Amino acid sequence: MRLMIMFDLPMTSSENRRNYRKFRKALISEGFLMMQFSVYVRVCPDSKNAKSIEKRVGAIAPKDGLVQAVMLTEKQYQAMHFISGEPSHDILNSAERTIMI
Repeated sequence: MRLMIMFDLPMTSSENRRNYRKFRKALISEGFLMMQFSVYVRVCPDSKNAKSIEKRVGAIAPKDGLVQAVMLTEKQYQAMHFISGEPSHDILNSAERTIMI
């Protein structure tokens, strides 16, 4: 299971920029990896864990702007199409990183 967080936060004031940096650092400390600017993803063992993490992200999300979450199975994530650009072939973005217990 993958949890993807997408956000569009205002950057018009110093407070907005501070909130953006704080939120981004919090996502990284929660184990999220940046796919693109404002799109972060994390591997979760199951949907219950993903929902728990989604709830924690909701608690740290800035009040201004838009923050969205979507849960994807490994099969859905691996079926992603690249219309432009090249996919990253590092271990962080592959199914080889997933360990089944």
